[in-house]
Amino acid sequence: MTLTSGTVVVAVAERLRAAGCVFAEDEARLLLEAAGTPEEVAGLVERRAAGEPLEHLLGWAEFCGLRVAVDPGVFVPRRRTELLVREAVALAQPGTVVVDVCCGSGAVGAAVAASVGGIELHAVDVDAAAVHCALRNVAAAGGRVYQGDLDAPLPRALLGGVGVLMANAPYVPTGELGTMPPEARLHEPVAALDGGADGLDVQRRVVAAARRWLAPDGSLLLETSRRQAAQTAAAVAAAGLVPRVSRSDELDATVVVGRRP
Repeated sequence: MTLTSGTVVVAVAERLRAAGCVFAEDEARLLLEAAGTPEEVAGLVERRAAGEPLEHLLGWAEFCGLRVAVDPGVFVPRRRTELLVREAVALAQPGTVVVDVCCGSGAVGAAVAASVGGIELHAVDVDAAAVHCALRNVAAAGGRVYQGDLDAPLPRALLGGVGVLMANAPYVPTGELGTMPPEARLHEPVAALDGGADGLDVQRRVVAAARRWLAPDGSLLLETSRRQAAQTAAAVAAAGLVPRVSRSDELDATVVVGRRP
């Protein structure tokens, strides 16, 4: 009997379903494909049942049709962030300088580069593990990755020349971290989740830095939540940018776009 036989898939799916995995059959097939031996299967299944993110166990996440490398301890890209990609793709063209701060695995930048050929891509994250992933994910697009706090490590030569500056900065209020699913709050870096008392501390810092990097008519793109969108847009306007709120009910996603006039 092979690891991917119907009987084995059913048995693994039953174990995952009992642990609360909603898409148990799909996850069972993916874990079985990733394992080489019955012992590896058993180990992966028990780790998933204990709450480890599926993407960390597989070593990749599906995002915007791409298979993006995601190592343990790195923020897992969410489907809602595809709206951020869509907005960036609509603004970018070959030759556009695109900067992704708080880049995590580099999934957003890699997806934009896959849709718009010839962009100049730069990505930044403060976390070493995230930078390691991002280096792999943006390499095919010729992108560069820097480790540091927000815009601090970016080349000064980019000042005033960035066409698209995008950020999926953390926006969960500190007091709400405990309500997040265990696979996020226990297995992803707190720095990628915690946005401070009202969730907007890091966003405000990105907004404050944005104008000096943006080219004329360049745009800042920030993922946020529906309930925080008005505050995010107000911060963008206060920085001298023209705000626009984009919403996708399909993705349950909200992005604030701020254009430099």
